Amino acid sequence: MNSLFPPEKIIFNVPNASIEYFPNFFEAEKCTLLFEKLLNEIPWQQDTIRVYGKNHPQPTLTALFGNEGKPYSYSNIIMQPHPWNPLMMFIKNEIETVCHENFTTVLLNLYRDGKDSNGWHADNEKELGRNPVIASVSFGAERFFHLQHNSIANEKHKIYLENGSLLLMKGETQHFWKHQIPKTAKPIGPRINLTFRILK
Repeated sequence: MNSLFPPEKIIFNVPNASIEYFPNFFEAEKCTLLFEKLLNEIPWQQDTIRVYGKNHPQPTLTALFGNEGKPYSYSNIIMQPHPWNPLMMFIKNEIETVCHENFTTVLLNLYRDGKDSNGWHADNEKELGRNPVIASVSFGAERFFHLQHNSIANEKHKIYLENGSLLLMKGETQHFWKHQIPKTAKPIGPRINLTFRILK
């Protein structure tokens, strides 16, 4: 983020949600440096998820960093956090300047290519409390982020998550909407996504 100028912000006017998008939150040169450090320095892991009674390798590599050793659970996976390091703290502090939140945890996903994906879900785990603030920053290959309202069939949206962008989901978003990163047949490179959150 360039501290001399406030970042560009796009506000999405959709029902039962508060969604803001900052397309160029991190400058291109900084994105390249951060992407390489994240790719090479993060202790990535691949967990097993259970879908319809069958075990499958999770379709992304993941890592968790956070406060006080608090675990985070989702999709029948329990992750133990690594302690904050200077790289995570730098990105966290940059995001908190516009979010005005004190995030306790970050979940990282590495999409190795277009075959890696993240299925329909909401970030509504009980540890996040009511109306959680989710701050999602993306580096590397650009992917579409799909949104679908839980009860209004024609409320569907796509956001093109650019390299260095920041997406904020606040308010009732996680109660009324689900989201995904679908697979793509296009030949694309790796993408790294960090979703900051607050564990209660």
